Order: sequence, then C-alpha cells, then structure tokens
Amino acid sequence: MSDQDWLAQQFERNRGNLRAVAYRMLGSLGEAEDAVQEAWLRLARSDAQAIENLGAWLTTVISRVCLDLLRSRNSRREESLEQHLPDMILGREDRMDPEQETLIADSVGLALLIVLDTLAPNERLAFVLHDMFAVPFEEIAFTIGCSPVAARQLASRARRRVRGAAPRPDADLSHQRKVVDAFLAAERAGDFDGLVAVLDPEVVLRSDYMPGGLKELRGAGVVAQQAIMFSKLAGFVQPVLVNGTAGIVSWRPDGQPFSVMGFTVSGGKIIEIDVLRDPARLSRLNLRRLKH
Repeated sequence: MSDQDWLAQQFERNRGNLRAVAYRMLGSLGEAEDAVQEAWLRLARSDAQAIENLGAWLTTVISRVCLDLLRSRNSRREESLEQHLPDMILGREDRMDPEQETLIADSVGLALLIVLDTLAPNERLAFVLHDMFAVPFEEIAFTIGCSPVAARQLASRARRRVRGAAPRPDADLSHQRKVVDAFLAAERAGDFDGLVAVLDPEVVLRSDYMPGGLKELRGAGVVAQQAIMFSKLAGFVQPVLVNGTAGIVSWRPDGQPFSVMGFTVSGGKIIEIDVLRDPARLSRLNLRRLKH
C-alpha cells in the first residue's frame, strides 16, 4: 500500500466525525461536505509523517475551515439581512441511515442549530468542540488563536445562551408522534380549538421560503390560523424524522413536494415548528427516497 493510499484510508476512518463537526459548526450539509473535502486537500499536501495525532490534526484543520466559512457567511448576512433554516437531516421512522445517526447524535435538532446560528463564530467553535466533542480547551485555543482561559470563557458564554434558548424535545418519539398526529388531524378538520390545544401558548413557527428567507410567527392563535390556511394547499402527508424528531413531508396533489415540517414537542405540547418550503432546497433533499 502506498503512503497516499494509507493516508486516504486513515482519512476515511475520520470522515464521519469530520462531517459531524462541520454540520454542527455550519448547519449546512453542502458546506460541511466542502469543508471535509478541503480538510482532505490540506492533508494530502502535508507531511503526514510529521503529524503525531491525525484525528486531532484533522479536527483542528476542519475547525479552522469552518471558522473561515462562518466569518464569511456572517459578513454576507450583514449585507443581505436574510436568514435561513439549517439543513434538515431526514429519515424514515422505520429505519435510520448510520451516517445520518452520526450527524444528529447528541440531540442535534433544528432548535439547537438555530440557536448556534446566533452565536459569534468563535463562541460556536468553542461550544461545539468542547461540549459536543470533548476537545480540550488547550486545543481549542490553538485553533482559534487565543488563550485556554479565553477559549473556556467563549464556551461558557455560548453554553448560557444555548441553555436559555434551545429547548429539549420529549425523549419518547412515539409520544412526539401522537402530539403531531393530533395537530395534523385538527389542521385537516379546520379545528382551531383543537390546534390551540396541542400548541404551547408561546409556540414559534419558522417558515423558510424564497424569496425573503426566514419568516417567524409566535403564539398559539396565530400559528393555528396559519396551519389551517396552509392545510388547503398540501395533499398527501408522510411521517418522517427531522433531525431525529417527529416531522412530516407534505406533497402537492401533482406529486411535487410542498414542504418539510419539523416539530419540537416538549412537555406534551408543540413549542416549535420549522417549515422548509424553498423549492430549490426541497429539490436537493431527494425526498422521494423516503416514500414507502
């Protein structure tokens, strides 16, 4: 086996972990793949014999790549003022691809990714690496270019914001599905009171539909009215997993995808609904593979 073949083999062993780091850092599957590819290119150009710990070296490299992407993205966002939902990891309830399980381990739901997207790049990096991957602060400090004390402070500041804003869904998936099914039944029946009964009074609905990016509605009454209105546009509804929690794919009568909806159920109530309706992003999800 040549040195290059051995290096490629070692990289493949680390690929899943690298994708998981990049997805949590970026919330984008496409950008995560680009970051992984860039990590491979940097490894291929390096003196592998001088690398003592390949896994740690690759984590540092992909973290720096993601940090650069985040800083560039934040600069563009300040110019456009548009925000979008993170990419969704979709699966069927009767089976989950092992690669998808790696991506969404540690309850990496949409609610958490949305909160991570509000953090400064250095805060996000410190939190993701330390709290999700147990990377020591000394290594995080080396990646960012700060002291270990500063890296610890970044992670602590991020942790406080995440704990205060990222709700944890109920652990029982079957219970989540019952609540979502009750929501769908009330929606189809145009039952306003039934919808309000399964929604938290402070429920948040986010809808991502181009142009204009992310739109947000708050309050059970407002969300119930919106749900009844949109129920008339969709046809067939299919249950799926969205980042490991109960969700649905809605199809138009002509067989084209209409939306993907992810639900965060906590305390037996729906507290967040995330709706992806951007046709371009829906087309990239290959939703037909989920059909029974």
